[in-house]
Amino acid sequence: MMGEKKKESVLAGFKAFLMRGNVVDLAVAVVIGAAFTNIVNSVVKGIISPVVGAVGTKSLDGYTSCLKAPCEIGPDGQPTGVEILWGSVLNATLTFVITAAVVYFLMVLPMSKYLARQEDRRKAREGVQEIVEITELEVLKEIRDHLVAQRAGGGGVGGQAGSRDGF
Repeated sequence: MMGEKKKESVLAGFKAFLMRGNVVDLAVAVVIGAAFTNIVNSVVKGIISPVVGAVGTKSLDGYTSCLKAPCEIGPDGQPTGVEILWGSVLNATLTFVITAAVVYFLMVLPMSKYLARQEDRRKAREGVQEIVEITELEVLKEIRDHLVAQRAGGGGVGGQAGSRDGF
């Protein structure tokens, strides 16, 4: 019996963990991030890289510098010397910058403009609602002032103008 109760509480705890909002949000973010990575990679590979390749070279991986000569492949098939692969580093840096630019200009900037428009619309709706509320308040104040003036002026209903409490 005791083991069954502990097993049940572990499963209940696991279920509570999975149903927390941040775990579900994180799972959704990972899935969308994976799909988004494919979109960004396709844009970079299909559009940006060919444009860069038309101006320069498509691959910078071949650019190296020899720090300790001789930088070549020895007779045993192993590289000799110390070679700096600065082309690979430059290629990775450019890929990062291009990817970041694609993400910013195709996703972040349009989304922030969209959210700003939505916020402006929401504020405009709240402003109209506030004006309506103020107008209703003003009308109610006018009615109150009119009733007070009627009471003070002796225009009571049914000839009760001289009553003690003003009604």
